[in-house]
Amino acid sequence: MSSRPGTMFDDSWLDDRQGWRGAEPVLRRLAEAGARLRRETEDALDPIRGLGDLPRPRAVIAAGSEARFIRAILEPVCPVPFVAWPAHGLPGWVGALDLVVVMASDAAPASLIASVHEAVRRGAQLVIAAPRPSLIAEHAMSSSTVLLPTATADPLAAAIVMLSALHEMQLGPEVRPDLVADAMDLVAEDCSPYADVSLNPAKDIALGLADAQPLVWGGSVLAARASRRVAEALRAATGRPALAADADALSPVLELTAPRDPFADPFEDGGGADRRPGLLVLEDGNGAELIRAARTRLTSAAERNDVRVCVIEHAHGSDVERYATLLQTGMFAAVYLAVGLGRYADLEN
Repeated sequence: MSSRPGTMFDDSWLDDRQGWRGAEPVLRRLAEAGARLRRETEDALDPIRGLGDLPRPRAVIAAGSEARFIRAILEPVCPVPFVAWPAHGLPGWVGALDLVVVMASDAAPASLIASVHEAVRRGAQLVIAAPRPSLIAEHAMSSSTVLLPTATADPLAAAIVMLSALHEMQLGPEVRPDLVADAMDLVAEDCSPYADVSLNPAKDIALGLADAQPLVWGGSVLAARASRRVAEALRAATGRPALAADADALSPVLELTAPRDPFADPFEDGGGADRRPGLLVLEDGNGAELIRAARTRLTSAAERNDVRVCVIEHAHGSDVERYATLLQTGMFAAVYLAVGLGRYADLEN
């Protein structure tokens, strides 16, 4: 096998351990997502149990990694106003009647530390998921702070633990981390590097996007959030542009794509900047009429212009289970696409 990455995709590397050996650490971390969630949930059980007695806040403000995911789950059902706040500091109106929730790692940026410091200064109730020995945890300590200790540096696991805490406070829906972890384990089994390409959904998607510029679409709020994360993973893993957007933004790209030239030489034309788009659809079972119409519009445009369509679908379980499954499958697909492009070839030895 070549030791230098190229622009051409070699599908034989997907089922050859020599091909994916350099990606083993990344694949292992993806496979351990369920185990990380179980560990974080177990560590946070005691502090979460004490949250049920806290008074209902006037509003909830979420900051840090996965704040928008928290908003997507809570916003439809939260009995008080909810704000995902990505900016430095906090809104000017936040005070002692409000709840600030934060997900952070031990490498939290200065802006997030400043937000935590401001919450403490104003006397707001603060629930923070962060490593216990960390700078941001030190800044968070006060009589109004509840620390949910984390240890795995997994932002999604921390966010799911936070959702469990918010449910205990009667601010969000019930979350079953054990079922989410089981769903993650199933994805890890289905997408294992040892699973043949004909049976592995993530390898199949990598094949579908082998010569494409990925366009990623999810119709529901959660699927759209997952699509942005998957596009980020595709860009990081492959070095290719990957766009996640709504149907109105993606439709013109598909409509303006010229039909495939059957006489094009893939060895001459397959690696250029004008690589054809490939549509990746994340389907979480939301049957809303507008979402169905948008999907039909996108796939019809793709079919008219000979654009390959790949689908990641999971329509069962809770919102969080479906989101985690779509996201994890997309992450596996990004790694396998990079494997086929030889992006891990220089790590094989």
